[in-house]
Amino acid sequence: MTNEEILSKVDHTLLSTTATWEEIKGIVDDGIRFQTASVCIPAYYVRKASEYAEGRVAICTVIGFPNGYSTKEAKCYEAANAVENGADEVDMVINVGALKDKKYDEIEEEIRDVKAACGDKILKVIIECCLLTDEEKIKMCEIVTKAGADFIKTSTGFSKGGATKQDVALLKEHVGENVKVKAAGGISSLEDAAIFIALGADRLGTSRIVKILKEKE
Repeated sequence: MTNEEILSKVDHTLLSTTATWEEIKGIVDDGIRFQTASVCIPAYYVRKASEYAEGRVAICTVIGFPNGYSTKEAKCYEAANAVENGADEVDMVINVGALKDKKYDEIEEEIRDVKAACGDKILKVIIECCLLTDEEKIKMCEIVTKAGADFIKTSTGFSKGGATKQDVALLKEHVGENVKVKAAGGISSLEDAAIFIALGADRLGTSRIVKILKEKE
């Protein structure tokens, strides 16, 4: 697998609490230069980044992030606002507590409504695998598929664990054919990236792949 093929699946990410515009601008510049799938940035910077990028790289942002326990209405507003500001892709966090309570219909309704708020833009659903049992991960594959989201995503990168090879393989096996898998959190080498893609990940959320390639120049 070539570096270009890997980069075409990378959501080049900067979601640090302290991220400044100059740092975000650098992420956008790198996304354009290395032709990544998108740049994933805080919602606060979406409008400015979208205007700066001028369509040269897709702009992704996160909602209900990182804990996922905002109300459905708040998440829908965040998603609609992000799209209005120029986001091409939205990554939302599920309410993990609701999943633990087996409120499956509520979770499906939330995802469906957030997807509607995104219009024709891509919606990725973060399920935070490190907090779930395999049974819960498989149930979320079913829910995400039924709700009509575009991706199921392993992790925020802000909890106690990131993407694992086992989780990516599990999600790929159980998700519907119209839903893709995004691995995120802790992807730190080109070798790991290639393995995750081979296991079925169509996107990789990472800040490190572009850095690795820049260091090799």
